[in-house]
Amino acid sequence: MPRLRAALGSLVFLVLMPGVVGGLLPWALTGWQPRSPPPGLQVAGWVLVGGGGAVLLHAVGRFVLEGIGTPAPVAPTQRLVVGGLYRYVRNPMYLAVAATIVGQALILGRPGLLAYAALFGASVAAFVRAYEEPTLAERYGEQYERYRSAVPAWWPRRRPWDGR
Repeated sequence: MPRLRAALGSLVFLVLMPGVVGGLLPWALTGWQPRSPPPGLQVAGWVLVGGGGAVLLHAVGRFVLEGIGTPAPVAPTQRLVVGGLYRYVRNPMYLAVAATIVGQALILGRPGLLAYAALFGASVAAFVRAYEEPTLAERYGEQYERYRSAVPAWWPRRRPWDGR
């Protein structure tokens, strides 16, 4: 898959998956109507939304540049993506989307979004375990197994994995 095609496919993925899950559904649940949360919570929420957005863009970019593919299962990467933030944690995209949902909950003062974030987290953890990990193990074999044993799925390492 050429990089331009990977970039276009990743952009479509970004809009359809994280855009819907982390943007459209929270809006549908809240109408983005705030309930007067304390200013400190709002600031923390904006930090989470901004950080989550930055992590998401970085992670998707790694799929295009390093993997030469997309995050979508229908157009997978040619190479296993293990650089950038993926040296610290195996699932930065899911963590980024969860951070944006929690951030919106704090900005808006909407505890219901925290419940939605928990549901999202449980769903993606099940998806990763049941589909992604077996698929990556089959596709990339020993390379993925080495990566998987060295880099945690959900809690980032303190130091980046060096590939050994």
